[in-house]
Amino acid sequence: MIKNKTFYKSFFSMWIILVLQNIITLSVNLADNIMLGAYSEVSLSGVAAANQIQFVYQQLITAIGEGAVVLATQYYGKKQMEPIRILSSIGMHTALVTAALLFFAVSLFPRQLLGLFVADPAIIDQGAEYVRIIRYTYLFFAITQLLLAVLRSMGIVHIALILSVCTLLINCGINYTLIYGHFGAPRLGVTGAAIGTLTARIAELLVLIFYIYIRKKDIHLRDYFRTDTVLRRDYFRIMLPLLLASSLWGLNSATQNAILGHMTDRAIAANSVASTLFLMVKSTGMGSASAASFFVGKTIGEGNEKGLTVLARTLQTLFVGIGVLSGIGLYFLRIPVLSLYRLEPETMSMANTFLVILSVICVGMSYQMPTNIGIVRGGGDTKYVMKMDLISIWGIVIPISFIMAFWVKASPVVVVCCLNADQIFKCVPAFLKCNFGHWAKKLTR
Repeated sequence: MIKNKTFYKSFFSMWIILVLQNIITLSVNLADNIMLGAYSEVSLSGVAAANQIQFVYQQLITAIGEGAVVLATQYYGKKQMEPIRILSSIGMHTALVTAALLFFAVSLFPRQLLGLFVADPAIIDQGAEYVRIIRYTYLFFAITQLLLAVLRSMGIVHIALILSVCTLLINCGINYTLIYGHFGAPRLGVTGAAIGTLTARIAELLVLIFYIYIRKKDIHLRDYFRTDTVLRRDYFRIMLPLLLASSLWGLNSATQNAILGHMTDRAIAANSVASTLFLMVKSTGMGSASAASFFVGKTIGEGNEKGLTVLARTLQTLFVGIGVLSGIGLYFLRIPVLSLYRLEPETMSMANTFLVILSVICVGMSYQMPTNIGIVRGGGDTKYVMKMDLISIWGIVIPISFIMAFWVKASPVVVVCCLNADQIFKCVPAFLKCNFGHWAKKLTR
């Protein structure tokens, strides 16, 4: 274990900010869910289906940003800023192309895409109305996430928390006004929720650009018209496995909701409520992964091989402790959060059972995810997570869950256990790879 108190102060300072940022960001979706859940269960299910498309997209943009972070963090450890600027430009170009492709896809085939997750025409109608407006957020989200990624590669994370607070306040205010028609505004339902999210995303980007212009002189607009053949090749070599892994993860989540959504309408509503709260608690693991990635990449960039081994062991111990506390927190939070929803008794009972299961899953997830993503992937071995997800999710979890749902006709509760089983059994390969495998790779030139 690392005995330097400065490390723990630095790690937990960054971790707390990243966790709060993730929680507040996810609170935007929670606000939509709670307000729409009180408005209409059909509206809630429609937005939940539309958010599956959004979730897959967010996974892609996150991977594009992480590709830049993995490389840029090592350059930051070497105190080289020029490659970081160029990597930021390359990542931004990739993200903008991805945003444009999804925008045209949902514009041309909205009902067909939503039909992949739900079968009820009424739910699809509500989801299509939401997507009609929410598609315009794709561009703003892509730019914001890539700018935040390059700042995070330099250890700057507090601005992300400020942005998340602004986004939440704006979104909640507009939601309250437009979903229900308060203060003389029209009662718009899902359309009001979409307008709130779009407005918040635009404000989020404007505040970030202002911050960069005023406070940070290391990033300039002209940098985003630059590229470099060698760095672009390095970037795509690192990013493509991340993109595939994130695509697999995003499709996995979407497939889970599609399986549950085609079982019963109550299952998709209960899963929407449970998964939203689970994602908020999951922020502790996501914060661990992001913070670990920074420290691991920086240590490799500095060339401190001996310190890297001690760092990895220390981080794993912290992950276990964070996981246990997160699982306990989710278990006790479920009752007050569920009381905020107006759901049918059967739906409420199912959501409660889902959350009990997820509180156990949370412990394993909080170890394996930051170990695989923060340490192993942050150390430069980006192909490992891709291979493991390909085998565990698409070779084991999805086939078994599909059989249980549609062949065995098992209950949604059993299916949820099957769908999340990988969060437990992936702890074993994560431990073996991190402690006995080779994952630290110097990626800089």
